[in-house]
Amino acid sequence: MALFPFCKTAAGAVRVSRIQLVLYCFLLSLLIYFLHGRKAAVGVESPHPVVHALGMDRVMTDMTVIKVTAPKTPLQTPWGDPLVWGDTRKSALRRAKFAHRGIRTGLLALVVGTYAQFVRRFLISAETHFLPGQMVTYYILTDNPRSLDPPIQLGPERQLKVVPIAELPGWDRLARRRMTLLADAIRNPIGSEVEYIFCADIDQEFVAPVGEEILGDLVATLHPELYGMPRNAFPYEVEELSSAYVEDDEGDYYYTSELYGGLVSEMHRLARACSLLILQDHANGVTAKGLEESYLNRYLIDYRPTCVLSPEYSWWDSALAPDVPVQRIVSLGRQSEAFHNQKRESRVLLAEPIEV
Repeated sequence: MALFPFCKTAAGAVRVSRIQLVLYCFLLSLLIYFLHGRKAAVGVESPHPVVHALGMDRVMTDMTVIKVTAPKTPLQTPWGDPLVWGDTRKSALRRAKFAHRGIRTGLLALVVGTYAQFVRRFLISAETHFLPGQMVTYYILTDNPRSLDPPIQLGPERQLKVVPIAELPGWDRLARRRMTLLADAIRNPIGSEVEYIFCADIDQEFVAPVGEEILGDLVATLHPELYGMPRNAFPYEVEELSSAYVEDDEGDYYYTSELYGGLVSEMHRLARACSLLILQDHANGVTAKGLEESYLNRYLIDYRPTCVLSPEYSWWDSALAPDVPVQRIVSLGRQSEAFHNQKRESRVLLAEPIEV
């Protein structure tokens, strides 16, 4: 009995049917293969069919990886200089660059009146975190040298120098004289003793490493409460009669006066220029709203810093301050001020009558 209805018993017919059988088997195999392949294709269909059809899966995968690993924080200013975050690869490279160089850096702070209560905390925390392993000289400009008794134990290649100044009662007088005191101190004795000098408010605490990544010709620090804010939110000086006046189309960032520095030559130039502008305004009966911080920002608009420090290097607990990867320097004074401001706002809200 024939296996297939097309098979014949004659010899010629049998030969033909065998050829047909081979063809049928081949066609059946193709059909099974096609159906199986189609089913498999449906099971693994790309979520981007057009991209898949163009063979660009690999490109999309690479783009996805780049998107995930891209930095969440800017590493460069609009004019191309570094914007420093301490734990980035660029900061590690900057630290390595200076690690084996014998650099002497000064850290200057003004200590007057009740601010003497912060000096020991400031110095002890700086000994732990400020340029560890480098040569550092602390310059304390103070009207009360006894506030540094008993002496603080310093590490190797670290020293403390007290620069006595006259008593400066009142905020207005202190604001007028601060830049002049800084310029005079840099001219003598600081200028001949260190390569870099940083000016810091004494009511701060170093809470994490602050290394060689901060070194630069002219260094400024972003104000934490204004970081990421639009330009029109910056409290630049708006009084046109003031030497600190900033026009609407000027300015990239708003900088804090809590920490700034650089080469001694650049810092002397900055302090001298700001002090002259302050004295000029005082002679004309003008006081900038932000005091010396207004003049600092005016100067840094005219002479952009070569290194900008992120809010990691000046931070305090405030509703406006951003979350940062690492808090490195915390302002105790401004943190207290922010707390009291929030407390006052809460009292005002509680005191307001509720309309029914």
